[in-house]
Amino acid sequence: MKVTKICCIGAGYVGGPTMAVIAKKNPNLRVTVVDVNQDRIDAWNNPDVTNLPIYEPGLGDIIKETRGRNLFFSTEIDKTIDESEMIFISVNTPTKTYGKGKGMAADLKYVELCARNIAKVATTNKIVVEKSTLPVRTAQAIKSILDNTGSAVKFSILSNPEFLAEGTAIQDLLNPDRVLIGGESEEAIEVLANIYASWVPQDKILRTNVWSSELSKLTANAFLAQRISSINAISELCEKTEANVNEVAKAIGMDSRIGPKFLQASVGFGGSCFQKDILNLVYIARSYNLHAVADYWEQVTTFNDHQKRRFADHIVNTLYNTVSGKKIGFLGWAFKKDTNDTRESAAIYVADYLLNEQANISVYDPKVPAKKIQSDLNYLNTRSVSENEKQITTFNEPYAALKDTHAIAILTEWDEFKSYDWKKIYLNMKKPAFIFDGRNLLDKNKMIKIGFEYSSIGQ
Repeated sequence: MKVTKICCIGAGYVGGPTMAVIAKKNPNLRVTVVDVNQDRIDAWNNPDVTNLPIYEPGLGDIIKETRGRNLFFSTEIDKTIDESEMIFISVNTPTKTYGKGKGMAADLKYVELCARNIAKVATTNKIVVEKSTLPVRTAQAIKSILDNTGSAVKFSILSNPEFLAEGTAIQDLLNPDRVLIGGESEEAIEVLANIYASWVPQDKILRTNVWSSELSKLTANAFLAQRISSINAISELCEKTEANVNEVAKAIGMDSRIGPKFLQASVGFGGSCFQKDILNLVYIARSYNLHAVADYWEQVTTFNDHQKRRFADHIVNTLYNTVSGKKIGFLGWAFKKDTNDTRESAAIYVADYLLNEQANISVYDPKVPAKKIQSDLNYLNTRSVSENEKQITTFNEPYAALKDTHAIAILTEWDEFKSYDWKKIYLNMKKPAFIFDGRNLLDKNKMIKIGFEYSSIGQ
């Protein structure tokens, strides 16, 4: 099959950047990203690329280069599906909040809706590519729907999971460790492989069966999350001894069998992938009665929750066992630097805990707007919308957010935080002035010299 037009269903954190890079590296292809959300599509089409719906370093330049040339954003879903030879499914797959598998299994309703829509409107043969993070055997469900359309249209199903880290997604796409393509049709696999081969070396393009491809994605995220929870477990031990978790991490990271990545102790991991994928893995294991396997992986997320609670508890305990009526300044709300994604951010849960203790919170994040911060807290349903609005305030610049605070909590490792005028911040705070560095971002000795009561993770 010759591919000249690609459709990507879903204009989110995966679909947008991935299609932008494919369009950049394949100027002969027409790539269209479609979504039901008109506001999101309008944002992708905004002439000012600083106002794209997601923030990712380097993305704006690629959008500027390709948009209108061979990259398009549209709400004309049916038309684009019918015209395209290859369709990527890149919709959200949240953890179920209802019914069987609640809290663990992936909710595939959006994926199924996509498959049924493709089946309804397609009039020519298609290659359908799973791009969303999906549980094992989802491809079989998609294939079952597409193969029972009653038409003569033939569908080839491929699994092509993304291995992007938000904040470095463009570099991850331009220089991937590997591209994984799973499928039954060798012809379809090679069609997709040839698209990637326009910039990715062939030895980095792995061909597998569908099931191996799907499981590899879940397993990769589970292993990475496990490393974070492992070093965070050691950080708690370091705080009770005279060990320094940074020194421990450096020492073990120099072991070539282990390596240095994902050994940065912190308040805990966040993002849309790690927790969701681990819980999905747990659910799959339990469905096969592999309870020891499920218990093992579930402990990774259990400890991550513990780390966030431990950080919040430490703030309360240090502030003389009460934060009621006290103002706590939050630096950062995104789950990591260089992204405006807040899904499962540690800041949400630390804030929720402190708000339950009747604290007042002021927040500054370079990329996350006030509306998103409020909606993150409202989603938890811990308290009323008006209570959240009363207890938490968002600022557009850091010095106003930190003025008259009793303590500062650093929840995201934005580089700009290191360059602030910390003497000025100290002078405008209540005394004693506390810093709780959840990312081990600042220079401890420098902060203490200024006059701060400083504490960090694992030291």
